[in-house]
Amino acid sequence: MNARMDLSALEPGAYKAMLGLEKYLAQSTLPKPLLELVKLRASQINGCAFCVDMHGSDAKAGGESDERLFAVAVWQEAPFFTEEERAALALTEAATRLSDGGDRVPDEVWEQAGKYFDEHTLAALVVAIATINAWNRIGVATRMVPRSYQK
Repeated sequence: MNARMDLSALEPGAYKAMLGLEKYLAQSTLPKPLLELVKLRASQINGCAFCVDMHGSDAKAGGESDERLFAVAVWQEAPFFTEEERAALALTEAATRLSDGGDRVPDEVWEQAGKYFDEHTLAALVVAIATINAWNRIGVATRMVPRSYQK
């Protein structure tokens, strides 16, 4: 697979703006391991090979176990996740699958997340979900190649 374009080279201002969101997230109260799980799950749903590779690798480098990484795609059936992580992953799925119709982000999903995250951390989680969805759309549209970030 070959990339269609290098957005960072063609439009560095847009790329820098996206990196600004990442800087905010890195300084937020959202736990880094949870942030990587959220990024990985949204990327799996959106079919972004580049982001699945990157966030799986980043999570592994941060100490995440193989068992948990392998199970992110089936987190609802896997026993490896805390209730806090399940709430974040449920919100991630709901906010990523907006076109599926119905009650897009059901109250029960939102309320469950609210049990585990204060308002500032919940706000950061919403920004994290929106940001990874934007990155996924860039990655899929431009066919970003897995491992190309290691250059």
